[in-house]
Amino acid sequence: MGVPVGTEDRNDLARVLISLYRGVVYRDADELQWSRLLALQAHVSTHFAAVGLDLRIDEAEGYAFLKTRESPEGEELPRLVVRRQLAYSVSLLLALLRKKMVETDANGGDSRLILTRDQAVDLVRVFLPAGTNEARVTDQVTAALGKVEDLGFVRRLAGQDDTYEVRRILKAFVDAQWLSEFDQRLEAYRAEGTNP
Repeated sequence: MGVPVGTEDRNDLARVLISLYRGVVYRDADELQWSRLLALQAHVSTHFAAVGLDLRIDEAEGYAFLKTRESPEGEELPRLVVRRQLAYSVSLLLALLRKKMVETDANGGDSRLILTRDQAVDLVRVFLPAGTNEARVTDQVTAALGKVEDLGFVRRLAGQDDTYEVRRILKAFVDAQWLSEFDQRLEAYRAEGTNP
């Protein structure tokens, strides 16, 4: 396990562990907590490994989270991190936001992806049948944005109710394989002119 943790460090370790059990730890949200996490990384990893979780830290992007460890032996531990089935509208929005993030990164512009609710509606509209009720589409996208916000993939900008920042952690959850599989389903839905 390495160097023993002193009394003061134990309190820091407890704070870091509790933060990770609650969800994602962001550098920009709490610099002190982030520095504690990096300083105690070996202890934190050891703690979570004992309960079948891997600590994932992306220092470049500034976030850390827990992921259930894959069991190579086939015997699965009970899941501590709950896996959620997402509604089509939420999955669609996540895929479209991830693609938009890839485009923004490729253009070499600002590393932050900021968009309004109306821009999110425009992204989703392409995948809906022609003649779909505009008010209904806006309501669906607003609900999906709320769910995506609850999941921690977007956050509202202070003082701007309809403007969101897409969090960089989306990259860790919506990877190239997920996007590829979702792309295939999207093309089928687009060809049919329907959604599931």
